[in-house]
Amino acid sequence: MAYETLLVEIGEHIATVTLNRPKVLNALNAIMLRELDELFAALALDDTVRVVLLRGAGGKAFAAGADISELADADAESGEQLAGSTHRIFRRIETMGKPVVACIDGFALGGGCELAMACTLRLAASTARLGQPEIKLGLIPGYGGTQRLPRLVGPGAALKMILTGAIIDAAEALRIGLVDEVVPADQLPARATELAKLLAGMPPLAVAAAIEAVDRGAGLPLDQALTLEVALFGRLCATEDKREGTRAFLEKRPPIWLGR
Repeated sequence: MAYETLLVEIGEHIATVTLNRPKVLNALNAIMLRELDELFAALALDDTVRVVLLRGAGGKAFAAGADISELADADAESGEQLAGSTHRIFRRIETMGKPVVACIDGFALGGGCELAMACTLRLAASTARLGQPEIKLGLIPGYGGTQRLPRLVGPGAALKMILTGAIIDAAEALRIGLVDEVVPADQLPARATELAKLLAGMPPLAVAAAIEAVDRGAGLPLDQALTLEVALFGRLCATEDKREGTRAFLEKRPPIWLGR
């Protein structure tokens, strides 16, 4: 797969996707957004891929936000179209049924922070900086930040970030729950690979069901969410992977997951 703004490597059930516009700190322009949409649609259908690592090229930024040169000319109609189409793309990433791990090295600001929040897990280098500074442009976060950020860190902490446009360091992002783990910058690639291999070794159908249960259940009343869990649990009970997992446990051997 060849892309203008992305680099893609696939091996050992892991797809490593690199945002590749380092001269502009991997800003999300129209081409990159379209290519992310096309790529993640393909990865969702690729049975050889079980985990995606998403990172930024250059070592200075995961993604420094939307491409302001494109955003400057947006009016009400085109701005709404941009936000809507980006929501759809990020939602595809969020619900593809495979873990997507954001590897945040350097800046993750604006749309870059929103892209990281659409990922399943977020690993950050100790030198990472995150924020939603759109308020300083006369805007609000438009790629999902006003909704995902409070779900991750609570409404108070989210509003503080959004209303001040503050850029926080990795330690503060970990403290409030915006990232899941912080490691020294030179250890980020190794830790990301270690986590990806761990996730890739899990049963893919159960992984997909867990992601679906948490994602869909978060927006439901508890009774409905529990009903969803029951249905997904029952569906998994009829799979070959469940039979293999229970049999391997009883036989005291590693399971061999088939994804069916």
